Amino acid sequence: MPDSGYAPQYGPSQGFVEICEAGTRDGLQIESQIIPAAEKIALVDAMLDSGIRHVEVTSFVSPRAVPQMADAEEVLRGIRKRADTNLMALVPNLRGAERALTTPVDGGVLLISASETHNRKNLNRGIDESLESFPAVAARLRDGGKEVLGGVAVAFGCPFEGEVDLDGIIRIGQVYASLGVRHMTLGDTTGMAAPRNVRRTLRALRAALPSMEFTMHLHNTRGVGLANVLVSLEEGVRRFDSAAGGLGGCPFAAGATGNICTEDLVYLLDESNWTTGIDLEKSIAVAKRMETLLGRALPGQVMRAGPRLRLHAVDAVPTAAG
Repeated sequence: MPDSGYAPQYGPSQGFVEICEAGTRDGLQIESQIIPAAEKIALVDAMLDSGIRHVEVTSFVSPRAVPQMADAEEVLRGIRKRADTNLMALVPNLRGAERALTTPVDGGVLLISASETHNRKNLNRGIDESLESFPAVAARLRDGGKEVLGGVAVAFGCPFEGEVDLDGIIRIGQVYASLGVRHMTLGDTTGMAAPRNVRRTLRALRAALPSMEFTMHLHNTRGVGLANVLVSLEEGVRRFDSAAGGLGGCPFAAGATGNICTEDLVYLLDESNWTTGIDLEKSIAVAKRMETLLGRALPGQVMRAGPRLRLHAVDAVPTAAG
């Protein structure tokens, strides 16, 4: 895995933090411009070259609902995997599981929302219906040699219902645990997470589900995405989703905007003395590639400023006069 050429040395590492890149799934799913499969494959290959090990590549959803994900099989088959590569995809139903089994995807993510209204908007079914469908989907994935992971959308607040019920999230987690799921992603789908409810939610879930490992899927909708990362680290989380350039958002949730930026997250962790195994300059290059592909500026900040210790020629900047 490549080493970042710039990572500061302030003392011993605080430990390893896993970053899961979701740019080609959660990042692109909201885009009306259909990106060719070859471009998606090249993006994932570049992500892997930067040192990313886990990529949530795509979704096995209906092409009518999310046209951007219609090429899921082609994209997954075209990626150049390394020995340590873990490719994941959303698998919302049994039909999705059957499609996943025809590809080299390593894991399928079951998905449900913490609120009834968003679950019906996003998955066109109620929470109980989703929970009842999970055993068959999980069994089909496992029969095909795929890992099963769990996800919870709008885990920190719903744009339709407001605050979500912590007991409801715990119930979902208990169902996942009963299916042998070890990794559960908490999705901040519309950026309603803030340090206070992040800490409260993580503490409640850790108390109720002590064997579960949590991934934070944070958005920067209200500008506190990286603050929520710091609180999550304090609460013991060591795995985060992010998207190159800060792209993304759920097409079935009001006010959804981009994920926390991969390169901004790598920078924060490097400067906080955590180890990621990701080369920041290569991560920035991926974000710029995504920006060029979409033909518009993306919200990432480190991709503009560069690493903290990037130096500039003195004669490239005018001198004050007068």
